Amino acid sequence: MTVSERAHELAIAAAQAAADKKAQDIVIIDVGDQLAITDAFVLAAASNERQVLAIVDAIEEALLNLPEKAKPIRREGERGGRWVLLDYVDVVVHVQHTEEREFYALDRLWKDCPTIPFVDRDLARVEAAAGSGE
Repeated sequence: MTVSERAHELAIAAAQAAADKKAQDIVIIDVGDQLAITDAFVLAAASNERQVLAIVDAIEEALLNLPEKAKPIRREGERGGRWVLLDYVDVVVHVQHTEEREFYALDRLWKDCPTIPFVDRDLARVEAAAGSGE
């Protein structure tokens, strides 16, 4: 794994914020060996433009609330709400409408890169409760 500790922290926090807003198909890709400009991509999909923007806002808020705050150096695509990119230097977040996610297939484009495991904490709690018989 080539991502820095900071990139890993940002990516996991962004992925969890997206999951909290019901994003779909959340994937974290370690692109550090392939790109010199960033360590990881966080990909997430939403079924409509309003949800894309809500996910983006949640990610920005979550990363601003980290002990070592993070603000994107660039935010693109917000006007259309179909594909918003947040550039945190170490991590680039792509929140796409489901149709754009399927069409552009960034995870297939970067299929040779390893992924970073992410499990939604709420899903993990539900599974843990189900496993313990609660």
